[in-house]
Amino acid sequence: MKTKIDTVKTLLEALPFIKEFRNQIVVIKYGGAAQTSETLKAKFAKDVLLMYLVGIRPVIVHGGGPRINEMLSKLDIPTEFIDGQRVTTPEVMRIVEMVLCGEVNNEIVALLNSHGASAFGVNGKDAQFLRAQPKDSGKWGLTGVIEDVKADVIHRLIDEKFIPVIAPIASDGETGHPGYNINADLAASKIAGAIGAKKVVFMTDTPGVLDADGKLLSSLTEAKVEALKADKTIHGGMVPKVDACIEAIERSVQKAHIIDGRIEHAILLELFTEEGIGTQITL
Repeated sequence: MKTKIDTVKTLLEALPFIKEFRNQIVVIKYGGAAQTSETLKAKFAKDVLLMYLVGIRPVIVHGGGPRINEMLSKLDIPTEFIDGQRVTTPEVMRIVEMVLCGEVNNEIVALLNSHGASAFGVNGKDAQFLRAQPKDSGKWGLTGVIEDVKADVIHRLIDEKFIPVIAPIASDGETGHPGYNINADLAASKIAGAIGAKKVVFMTDTPGVLDADGKLLSSLTEAKVEALKADKTIHGGMVPKVDACIEAIERSVQKAHIIDGRIEHAILLELFTEEGIGTQITL
C-alpha cells in the first residue's frame, strides 16, 4: 500500500508542472548516450509519449556526429575539423545527409511510433523551412548557420497532432544546391525561438554546467554564464551548448535546460520535479 501511495504522491508532485506546460511547445535536442543506448532510447520514447499525452507539444531536433564519423571511416572519406567543427565538403555533405535523414531520423521516428506516438520526420530542406548561409564566409565549407525558420511548417505538423522529428540539414533556396550541415544545438535554439517554444532542453553526456569545484550549478542567468565563460569555468564543448541556450532565451524561450541524458527519464525529472536534475538558464 505504501508503494501505491508513494506513486500517487509522485503524480501529484508533477501536476502543477503538467498544468503549466499543457499546450506549450518544448523543443528537445536529442543526442549523446541517450541516442545510442538501447535502454535509454526506449525510455526516451516513453518519456516523449507521456509528455504528449498530458498535453505538451514536444519537438525533437537530433544530431548524429558519431554515426557520420563511422560512415565516413567505412567509406574511407577524409574529414577535417577546424576549432572542433567539421569542415563539410560536398562529398562529406552527401554522407551527412544520408546518415542524418536516411538513418538517424528514420530510426527516431520509428522508435517513437513503435511506442504509440505519431512522429513525423523532416529536415530543413523540406518546404525549405530552414534557410542557411555558409558559416564564416565558407571557412567550414557546407557547414552553415541558419538565417531563417519557416515556423508555420512545424506549427502545421503540431496542429495535425504529430511530433516533429527534425534533422539539422538546411537549404539555401538554390536549385541543385546540396544544402548545409547545421550544428544540432544551434538548430534547436533557432527553431525553439522561431516556433514560440516555452522551453528547450539539451540532452548531453554531462550532469549540466559545473562550477570550478565540479559541482552542478542548478540555475544560471545569462550574466552569470558570461562570467563563467570569461574565467574559463565554462570551457570546451560546454561553450557552444550554453551559447545555444542563451540564443534561445534571447529569442523569448522562457528557459533553456542542459541535462544528463545518461540518466533514465532525465526529461521528466527535469520538467516535472521541483529540484530538476540539470542546469536551467534564464535571462
